[in-house]
Amino acid sequence: MTTVGFIGSGYIGGAIARLAVEAGHKVVLSNSRGPETLADTAAELGPRASAATSGEAAAAGDIVVVTVPVKAFPDLPATPLAGKTVIDTCNYGPERDGRVPELDCESLTSSELLLRYIPDAMLVKAFNNIFYKHLLSLARPEGASDRSYLPIAGDSASAKAAVAEFIESIGYSVVDAGPLADSWRQATDTPVWGTPYGPFSNEKGQPADEDAIRAALAAATR
Repeated sequence: MTTVGFIGSGYIGGAIARLAVEAGHKVVLSNSRGPETLADTAAELGPRASAATSGEAAAAGDIVVVTVPVKAFPDLPATPLAGKTVIDTCNYGPERDGRVPELDCESLTSSELLLRYIPDAMLVKAFNNIFYKHLLSLARPEGASDRSYLPIAGDSASAKAAVAEFIESIGYSVVDAGPLADSWRQATDTPVWGTPYGPFSNEKGQPADEDAIRAALAAATR
């Protein structure tokens, strides 16, 4: 059993937390508004879920999921994330985050920008390319013929292995998409973003196998 801390508990964070609890993991939820606002969510998820501050969630997690707007990166608790395996689910949205010159000119990926704020974390990009409803509905047990794949990118082999093991435990297989510098291949509006799992209008989604994810990553252009 792994303890997974969540900094941000919106749609994607909530979906990952639900799958994690169902797989037997413990989750510690946090958001920017305080743990009291997550009491009902934690109660709904059951005894393996609790709510805390972002610093407490970061400290508690064997793995920590960061799922916040890019504009919130400066507010992350860097000290308790030092040395931790951190999953970055974040996507850059200028209409929400404001303009970030390094991201606009593509000199950095959003994950590389995040690493500037939590420099001692071991960062892995994952879960940012799938609709939260599809994430919930497409989870399958190991060995299922229609099990879907998710891309992950990162610079730490040990962190990638830990994240892959976690993802495998909650119902998905993984495709290694390379280092953080290549994580732009799974960013918003790339071929692997959403499309392999079907349109948002189909809430159940469609399974996406390894070949589909690899082909979509290879088709990405800048």
